[in-house]
Amino acid sequence: MPFCDTAAMQAHLEEISETVDPGCQAVLILDRAGWHTTNRLNVPDNITLMPLPPRSPELNPVENIWQYLRQNWLSNRVFSGYDDIVAHCCEAWRELIERQWQIMSIGRRTSAHEF
Repeated sequence: MPFCDTAAMQAHLEEISETVDPGCQAVLILDRAGWHTTNRLNVPDNITLMPLPPRSPELNPVENIWQYLRQNWLSNRVFSGYDDIVAHCCEAWRELIERQWQIMSIGRRTSAHEF
């Protein structure tokens, strides 16, 4: 999607909701971006939103995924325009999803497993 806004978040929630097995509940951990916390969202009954505490990017493992994407495929480039940005981001994402072990390694928080 070209924008991070309420409409995009609503579409995302609806897509997730359709994939949740009947009788199950999805828990979506998210930061406090405006489009994540707006009262204008119609959160499906089979999804629970769990916002992270304010100003705590270290708790959000996806922040490390974005950093990895930038460091390995998206940094030090000059893009010719929007379509070029989207093409490079899609290619970086395809490269990353071929490396599931890398995603698990990046997203793992040692402190979460020290209880």
